[in-house]
Amino acid sequence: QVQLVESGGGLVQAGGSLRLSCAASGRSFSNYAMGWFRQVPGKEREFVARISWDGRSTYYAGSVKGRFTISRDNAKNTVDLQMILLKPEDTAVYYCAARGGSYGYITPEKYDYWGRGTQVTVSS
Repeated sequence: QVQLVESGGGLVQAGGSLRLSCAASGRSFSNYAMGWFRQVPGKEREFVARISWDGRSTYYAGSVKGRFTISRDNAKNTVDLQMILLKPEDTAVYYCAARGGSYGYITPEKYDYWGRGTQVTVSS
């Protein structure tokens, strides 16, 4: 079992930055690949970024590539999402997710555990 708690969301102006953090509790955090997803009301959950168990492999959605950076600290059981140059279309609830195994996927169905999400609102 892995429990995930996101933090760091908030209201920011377009062009601004936010850093989301996801704290994991439970055993063997390094046994899990991690991902960030986002969702707006009425739409499906959307892949944002994923990172391998050791942090060496990352992958981003095209809409955020070059603006968002995913990272993890296995000693602290955390995975972060640094977001810069935010746009109003980045407004969503952001979720972190854990998947047992070395590498993540872009489909939410592949993940085993989810946090409750943190709201990010970008004003124009």
